[in-house]
Amino acid sequence: MLKQEGPLLIAANHPNSFLDAIIVATLFKQPVYSLARGDVFANRFYTWLLGLLNMLPVYRVSEGVENLENNYATFDACQDMFKKKGLVLIFSEGRCINEWHLRPLKKGTARLAVTAWQNKVPLQILPLGINYSSFRFFGKNVKLNFGDLITQKDIPPDETDGRSIVAFNAILEAQLKKLVIEIAPSDKENIKKIFFVPQTLIKKILLAIPSAIGWLLHAPLYYPVVAFIHNKANDHYDSVVVALLFIIYPFYILIFAWVIFIISTNPLSWLMLVILPFTAWSHLQLKKQIK
Repeated sequence: MLKQEGPLLIAANHPNSFLDAIIVATLFKQPVYSLARGDVFANRFYTWLLGLLNMLPVYRVSEGVENLENNYATFDACQDMFKKKGLVLIFSEGRCINEWHLRPLKKGTARLAVTAWQNKVPLQILPLGINYSSFRFFGKNVKLNFGDLITQKDIPPDETDGRSIVAFNAILEAQLKKLVIEIAPSDKENIKKIFFVPQTLIKKILLAIPSAIGWLLHAPLYYPVVAFIHNKANDHYDSVVVALLFIIYPFYILIFAWVIFIISTNPLSWLMLVILPFTAWSHLQLKKQIK
């Protein structure tokens, strides 16, 4: 599936804000353009930044009826990408909520698909269930469940647009129900059973010291970021923490290596540019997986 070429529409659930889009974008060889809630495009800087991340705005009624007409430009951009064999990610529930549950599907995915088929574009739709072991625990495990491709042949021919949309959503919902893991938040035992990844003894032995060093060296960065975001981002907490660390971390390791070099005047100090990320990776391999 990850080598699937466009035109392709990836239809996913939406449990964890723009972290969902970042994870999916890292899996495919082609660039993946994703549709994001319109209110995050609040100013020119955010619009520019999200544009760099290949994100396009979709507005809901709750974000202002006057903005709904902007959706036409986004949907037209998607159709242009389909014609150029591009990949687009859409969150078919239309809203992000941190939960292990599939919510009712909106009509946007179906409209994109039906419009593409009407324009003679051989679009395929790939259902995707995105499942996290936690929504507020850094270093979580993620399960991505891919479904079967949906094509124009799966929709009854000669139907009206309305009936085609209903038929499409029924097929997509049936697939996503099999791909999205349903768990009660209090069911810790089942969460562990599904998401826990056992580590070999030799791996634990080899990474034990680098892991401890990694925690020590990265605590001054990680804990202030978490404290700053705590109780501020709600369902976007996870994504905001990851985004801040992603932006800050290159500067952190550069400053760290520079300080070591100034203190020691040893050119080997710049090996910290490699050592620091390795110790962070080591800690993530061995840290507690399920909170």
